[in-house]
Amino acid sequence: MRRAPQRLSPKVLLIDPVRMLPSLLLPLVGVLFVGGFSARSYAYAAVGVLATVVFATVRWATYTYEIVGDRLETKRSLISRSVRTIPLERIRGVDISTPPLHRLLGLTILKIDTGASGGEEEAKLAGVTRHEAERLRAVLLRSAPEPAPAHAPDTAARPKEQPIIRVPRRWLLYGPLSGAYLLTPFAFIGGAIGLAFQWGDNLGLSQDDALSAGEWLWAHPYLLLAVAALLVLAMPFAGGLMYAIFNWGFVLKRRDGYLVAERGLINRRSVSLESQRVRGYEIVDGLAERWAGVVRAWAIVTGLGDSETRGQLLPDVPRRVAFQVTGDAIGPYDAPLRPHPPVARRRRLFRSVFPWLVLSAVLAAALWATGGFFWWVLLVLTVLMTVAGVPLGLDRYASLGHGYDGRRLSVRSGSLRRAQAVIERRAVVGWRLRQTWFQRQAGVLTLTAGVGAGKGGYSAIDVAETQGARFAAEVTPEWLAPFLERDGA
Repeated sequence: MRRAPQRLSPKVLLIDPVRMLPSLLLPLVGVLFVGGFSARSYAYAAVGVLATVVFATVRWATYTYEIVGDRLETKRSLISRSVRTIPLERIRGVDISTPPLHRLLGLTILKIDTGASGGEEEAKLAGVTRHEAERLRAVLLRSAPEPAPAHAPDTAARPKEQPIIRVPRRWLLYGPLSGAYLLTPFAFIGGAIGLAFQWGDNLGLSQDDALSAGEWLWAHPYLLLAVAALLVLAMPFAGGLMYAIFNWGFVLKRRDGYLVAERGLINRRSVSLESQRVRGYEIVDGLAERWAGVVRAWAIVTGLGDSETRGQLLPDVPRRVAFQVTGDAIGPYDAPLRPHPPVARRRRLFRSVFPWLVLSAVLAAALWATGGFFWWVLLVLTVLMTVAGVPLGLDRYASLGHGYDGRRLSVRSGSLRRAQAVIERRAVVGWRLRQTWFQRQAGVLTLTAGVGAGKGGYSAIDVAETQGARFAAEVTPEWLAPFLERDGA
């Protein structure tokens, strides 16, 4: 029996006006200042707030959603009638999040991803109860029969869940190593400065006052350096705090054919990925993470928008745990990575050392011509960067590798951000062999496996020409082997 069109929870009317207030704050403050905080200005401000409430009420009353057969329909008839239809077979994932205001009222936000919207959700229900969100997720992801009437008791069997990993809280201490939130203190300072410029006129501050403050700080360089030092020292603390807030209580589990990742302290988020559409995973680490032996992991999923956040399988966890979890959840990779030719090492050393050598020569010439302490400092720094380029180039070469175990292929590259992708053979839809002029002189090429998932392609960089062609033929012999045999003949 078809259910009547549903509306969002009426409780959302307590949230939407609050969310609109930041965009109205400056106009309202401006009205109060222009009106001299008189009774008329207060009346105008009250009318503005009331208009916001009325607008939110009309939006709620004119928006409905319903599941009709094998599709989801959302309708809005505020000024003109708008109907959006989403076939259930196109749905790639469902994202359920609970921001603070929604959690306080027992509501959630449900986002539907079809992979066809350029990283944005296809539809969003911004105020449904937790029970309704779970019911919709089950129906949208085809893991439950047609929903029972709204008045029926909740006696249906819940989806079976199988925990894969619950990340211990002590592992959140690895957060600062990822570097994802290290610039948080500078972002706060930048936001405060921008807010001061926006509110300056309303607070009686002029542009001359801002210039005077800047000149005063410039005249006290030690104070400026102290502030900068405090911000740098605050980077790991603030970054670790933000990382812990976003990844608090991280749980990865399997539920009726889906991988479900839940995380977050303030905004609890639950993302469901259909296991049949997962084509592999990507293991990522930086220099600091590699030193500590921890990595992060993302799923490679067909048709998933915004995979950098929605496809996250693991935050920073020990490397052994990451490979064990991804192997259990998606599938293991059981072959060593093959090294790339020595010329690839020379290319990396050249690119990490030569530019600094040239800059050092230029600075040495400037120092010889003009002298001065400033040129000495720059020259010492460039020499240090030149020396540091040697281990960096060697590490970049050591990170290169590719392999195939008969079921999955793997490619790895990078140093400051090293990424190893493990991809199922069936996910490969094509190959691309590319050579720059310098690669052609060195006898190497970049082999890219085209994949209808994730980033769309994963590359083995600077492999030997014969090595690249034979690797592609090994993975997909039915495509390339005949051409290789013809060339050999």
